[in-house]
Amino acid sequence: MTLDSRISELAKAAKPAVAIIGLGGAGCNIVSWIANKEIVGSKIIAADTDATHLMSIKADVKILMGEELYQGKGCGGYAERGTEAARQSVSEIKKELIGSNLIFVIAGMGGGSGTGAAPVVAEATREAGILTIGCVMLPFGYELLRRKKAIIGIKALAEKCDSLVVIDNSRLRAIAGTLPLREGFAIANEFVGAFIKNLSETITQASLVNLDYSDLRSVMERGGISAIGLGEGEGENRIQKAVEQALASPLLDVSDISQAYGVLIHVTGGEDMTLGEVTEAGELILQKAPNTGRIVWGAKVDESLEGRVKVTAVLTCVMDPKKLV
Repeated sequence: MTLDSRISELAKAAKPAVAIIGLGGAGCNIVSWIANKEIVGSKIIAADTDATHLMSIKADVKILMGEELYQGKGCGGYAERGTEAARQSVSEIKKELIGSNLIFVIAGMGGGSGTGAAPVVAEATREAGILTIGCVMLPFGYELLRRKKAIIGIKALAEKCDSLVVIDNSRLRAIAGTLPLREGFAIANEFVGAFIKNLSETITQASLVNLDYSDLRSVMERGGISAIGLGEGEGENRIQKAVEQALASPLLDVSDISQAYGVLIHVTGGEDMTLGEVTEAGELILQKAPNTGRIVWGAKVDESLEGRVKVTAVLTCVMDPKKLV
């Protein structure tokens, strides 16, 4: 075997396998949105107890959880039923995740299937040695009962994940409150989708500045509750504009980002994006989070973004799950 052939074989073996699993109604809606964006190198799984809703979802694999228990009729908003359903179907879920190195567990919290199933799935994947990142939505503040149930579920999930990204719908209202309902919720889908797309494609494809699996693991592993922000800029000082927007828009009410345990930065831009701009993004975010112990960054060229740059910032361990109220 030639040196090039050996390197090629090792590169294939070293390439991380990414899986994305949506649980329950909201989680399945988000993975369906992600599937339509055709993320390269990821396996997309939708799992729900509601057969009718599951039929409408786009995914590589669909799993009807708790079929024997609930016959595809859903959990009726009871999280304990979601837990039972996930336990009944966990072997099937684990089978679909064999060989994965990184999994994103996505769910809307406060209902039945997602709230109950997410900790079960995360526990199974983490026990298998898979880097497990949860992405969940917290209900609006006025949804008192759902929010109370969601916080209980988030605290349970945080114990099972390496890192848990929380999006608070109350913050979503501040960002997209004037948009029609469907478009408003699409903003949350875009946040989660862009976060997952950027991370997945950066560690599975060659980029301008590679962010490898080990880098990702170092900043996300045991990262507690995390916040994400997206920013976009064009024209003069576009990197500064994008970074400022990203740090101003995390969909979680974080009082002090300077104490973040880890920071992950991903920059995407057109062919005109320079290495200097990419490093400037890292420097600007580090100024805002000077006490971080770990900072990793990656960058990718996207020809469709000529003249523009997009920044995704992930701030890990910005909040103790016990303080979430």
